[in-house]
Amino acid sequence: MHVHMHHGQPLTEINETEILMWHLPTPPSYWSIDIENPDPTVARYPGLIALHVTFMILAFFVALPAGIALRSAKHHWHAFTVLIFYSLCGLGCAASALYRKLTPDMYQGSIHASHGYLVILSSLVLSAVDTVAFFIRLYEFARSSRKLAVKSFWHEIVLGREAYDSSSNYTGLNAEDPDEYDEIKPLGTMSPQGSHAQTDRPAVNIETQNLDDQYPAAWSNETTQPGHRSTYSAASDRTVFAIDSPRDPRHSDETLRDVLLQLPPRPRKPVQQVLAVAYATLERLLVFAAFGMILTGIVVYSGGCRNNYINGCLAHLIKGGIFWCYGLFTFARFLGSHSEMGWAWNISPIGNTISAEFVESSVIFLYGISNTWMERFGAHPGDPYTTKQVQHISIAVMFWFAGLVGMAMESRRFRNWLAASATSALDPSHSANISEPPSYRGSFNPFPALVIGVTGAAMSAHAQTYLFQVQIHQLWGWLLLGFSVLRCFTYFFLWLNPPSSILPSRPPTEALGSFFLACGGLMFMLSTEEITLAAMRRGRDGKSNNFPSHPYLTFITDMMMFLNVAVAITCFAFCWTLCVVALNGWLKHRNSRHVFSPAS
Repeated sequence: MHVHMHHGQPLTEINETEILMWHLPTPPSYWSIDIENPDPTVARYPGLIALHVTFMILAFFVALPAGIALRSAKHHWHAFTVLIFYSLCGLGCAASALYRKLTPDMYQGSIHASHGYLVILSSLVLSAVDTVAFFIRLYEFARSSRKLAVKSFWHEIVLGREAYDSSSNYTGLNAEDPDEYDEIKPLGTMSPQGSHAQTDRPAVNIETQNLDDQYPAAWSNETTQPGHRSTYSAASDRTVFAIDSPRDPRHSDETLRDVLLQLPPRPRKPVQQVLAVAYATLERLLVFAAFGMILTGIVVYSGGCRNNYINGCLAHLIKGGIFWCYGLFTFARFLGSHSEMGWAWNISPIGNTISAEFVESSVIFLYGISNTWMERFGAHPGDPYTTKQVQHISIAVMFWFAGLVGMAMESRRFRNWLAASATSALDPSHSANISEPPSYRGSFNPFPALVIGVTGAAMSAHAQTYLFQVQIHQLWGWLLLGFSVLRCFTYFFLWLNPPSSILPSRPPTEALGSFFLACGGLMFMLSTEEITLAAMRRGRDGKSNNFPSHPYLTFITDMMMFLNVAVAITCFAFCWTLCVVALNGWLKHRNSRHVFSPAS
């Protein structure tokens, strides 16, 4: 949100007099005294802040993700990565403290340091939970009459792994990943007597299609043959089948359930489930909190987001940061992250779970319902609504209600109600003969893509004071719109051939769409008023070329610089995401009792 609005055609030359009518002069910053305009007579220490940045990036984006993956796999190196993480944090804090001791305060009221300590404190609390869980396991073991064995003590008490032949549960504060985060293991087949014991076979293909002699077991996506029932899906809402209705024993719903019964018993109380899910979620949120600290650190060091710039700056950084993280998370889903929950455009091997589209719709809903009231921040009581406020509030209301509709579409209860007009017209005796359509194997919810696409299309036409600002808004608006179109293509192709395997299907449209979304979010953050004005003052708006009077050539030059920077950073972030997901998968692959390698 900008404080002022220029009426008429966008300006091509910066007008410093008009800027000073709305904003105070930009004060000196750490960047200006260290790098841009250093005083040769005064000693400065930019190397200390560089060390602070290096140590903190290594701590939160290398050691922390590795520690999360190692803890998820119950690896004995987890404690070592925790030690490295806190050592790097200590070195980073020491470098920052020394820099602030030797450098005058150039950003009054900064909360970057206090927020950083809060993030580190949160990580300490999670580590304390792990420590408490260890001592509780040790106490339970001491009270029991079990015989001491070094191997079992190491695996069950120290590492927190559950024995396959044990139904005990050590503690509700057990820091292991909940079932939703576990990688599914290849399972044995059901014995004729219905026993749940595993077979001695080293690897078993879990067939998700109908068991029929003419359709051998396969893990790849296959088109459902005419006349066969649809496969089981986490997104299936059992609309036409009652819970106790008779089913074909060969139906894949029952087949997958029979296979899942081979899992070792893992009794867990609801409170324990909530604690485990909360722990795993908070642990992963630390990475996103670290990304927020990077943004605030850049703002403080560069001296931005002060005075009248604060509201517009916060809007761009928060909203753009959400799109950026959303793009990286979507790319992780494409790689196979959370495939155990069916979030990798596959069939969930653990049964009914919350769909990824429900999470997307809920985040959109929460964003809209909160942002609707935040657009008036900085306005005085009685001030009329500006054009931009109406524009932004309208977009927030769209997020609000479109997210609500998307959440409803992902609700099984709602979908049962919507199908009631068809099922109620049938005689109850015939309800068991109705099969679910193949589309029930996946979630085809276009509302998250619709919201982002409309936002991109609207913001690409957003009125701005300067032509350069218009061009940058067009750039990230088109990128968001591109994600929306590619997500719709994903649904189109999956609608034609719904997922039939528990393995990630990896639609290529999602790889491209996630890149557009992340890159668009980064461009969103780079389109703040301060950054665009700074680019214009330094000749980064295309005015330094040989065709300063040609708007189209100006558009090409400045678009190229900003786009190239955004693409380079996004590619680097995608490489980091690939390494994190691959490490997590490699650890779980090594720890699997039965190793399965799908044929390719």
